[in-house]
Amino acid sequence: MEQDAAEMITAYYEALEASEPLSPFFAESLSTVKVGLSEQLVGYPDVADGLAEQTATTTDWRVEDAEPSVTTREEFAWFHDRLTLGWTDTTLDTDYEFDTRWTGTLEANPDGTWQFVSLHVSAPNEELQDAEDDLFSWDD
Repeated sequence: MEQDAAEMITAYYEALEASEPLSPFFAESLSTVKVGLSEQLVGYPDVADGLAEQTATTTDWRVEDAEPSVTTREEFAWFHDRLTLGWTDTTLDTDYEFDTRWTGTLEANPDGTWQFVSLHVSAPNEELQDAEDDLFSWDD
């Protein structure tokens, strides 16, 4: 099945919202890396385990305002995105919502599909964002 990198990223967002397995979106390599808001997973086994635990302990995922910017070069692609990410932690019965920044690299498979080799999700630090806003305030 031919697929471009942008379609794969969109499919990942949709799978996250549907609480579907996410490990198939990652390359089965010991050099695969996923950095999330609260963890760093290195190697496909750790990535797969972390994603399985995430799926088992969360629900009601929401991905809003996603518009990935993707650059593709033959067998490799990279992207960035800013989106609102929300979910419910079922172990704590707590809802979370963050404005997040995403960056990642993808590799094409021989069958034309794409997989993440790295994915990094972060949230801006509010104190740093406030300081940056003050620094670049043009109203003075």
